[in-house]
Amino acid sequence: MTIIHKNTYGTWLLVWAICLPVAFAIFYFIPWPFISYPLATIPMFFMGFVTFFFRVPKRKRTGDDNFVTSVADGEVVVIEKVFEPEHLKRECIQVSVYMDFFNVHVNYWPIDGKVDYYKYHPGRYMLAYLPKASELNEHTSVGMVSKYGPVFFKQIAGTFARRIVSHAVVGRKFVKSRECGIIKFGSRVDMFLPLDADVKVELGQCVRGAETIIAELKK
Repeated sequence: MTIIHKNTYGTWLLVWAICLPVAFAIFYFIPWPFISYPLATIPMFFMGFVTFFFRVPKRKRTGDDNFVTSVADGEVVVIEKVFEPEHLKRECIQVSVYMDFFNVHVNYWPIDGKVDYYKYHPGRYMLAYLPKASELNEHTSVGMVSKYGPVFFKQIAGTFARRIVSHAVVGRKFVKSRECGIIKFGSRVDMFLPLDADVKVELGQCVRGAETIIAELKK
């Protein structure tokens, strides 16, 4: 059974409320199957697509406590050493995952720990894979303190994304691989890890949120 994310019910119902009557009208007013069937597949495709897009898959916790798992499904587009100026204010390893239209857009906590920083940033809606999107696009910033060091990540909106949901609450503890939010439509997640983290992924690799190990933190 497909589970739809609760924060997307409004969008899902709106698409179905529009597309279902359109499909019915096509079948009702066009008596020729060779015309009505191809036309009806268009609204039916959108109904199926939003159901597929906003699905919440079951995921299992992976690795030991010091393993950082991916916040999101998608493709690894950045692995580099950067200076993180917002929260950590130090050099870190940045690992970025880009989500396209066919990826699950639910996000997951990358490690066990307490949230010590949260901020929502309004902004633009540039293509999410562009480097400047991390700074200029609408995004949330979440800092976590774990037994093995700090982990900081950003949920970044893309060209079509107009809403980011984050469950982060400063001072509250969260468990790795549990849901931490969702970004609607094309988007990206940037993760910032300690310099001594042992990165386990490569550029271009496809990863799964909550299940793919991004890095190992030193114990």
